[in-house]
Amino acid sequence: MVSSVFVSHQYLAKDHVESCGAILFDISTPQEMKVCLIRHLKKDEWLLAKGQRNCGESRGVAAIREVIEETGYLCHLYPLRITTRAPSASESADVRDEPRSYQDLTEPFILTTRDFGGKLSIKLIWWYIAALDKDSGKKSQTEEGSFQPQFFPCQEAIRRLTFESDRTVLLEVIRLMEESVAERQAGKRT
Repeated sequence: MVSSVFVSHQYLAKDHVESCGAILFDISTPQEMKVCLIRHLKKDEWLLAKGQRNCGESRGVAAIREVIEETGYLCHLYPLRITTRAPSASESADVRDEPRSYQDLTEPFILTTRDFGGKLSIKLIWWYIAALDKDSGKKSQTEEGSFQPQFFPCQEAIRRLTFESDRTVLLEVIRLMEESVAERQAGKRT
């Protein structure tokens, strides 16, 4: 039997956790976008909203459900240009495996992995981009009542986050959102 030349790891379903989250933006004023962070009340940590994906639930649905549960705000996946290695549904099966950019995607823009070792080997976190629904008043939170949501201007949100890995995620999504706003404004001028 031949071994692969690539380093590979396999995890049984019982040995990994899959989580999904979304960075929630208030884009009612595109030039002054705000980001929703959640403060864990007991630990006094500022975080991005995320949680475990349920069996049978799509990743995108899980991301939105978790944001609503942890923030109380109604929202939707926000489509924008993302560079990905995944081919579009309209491309042939033999398309080259290389990064390509597509407009209006609601796919994850980043994947975080956390290696825990021991019994729980790895955690995968798929990150999406979400926007506040128009006229979305804050609902009451569900069982996630240990969080306090708050919107911040982008630069302040970066400073507030407790963990560096969350800052990396937020910096990337802010870059994508700023590019998207610039593209949309340029499109309106032509």
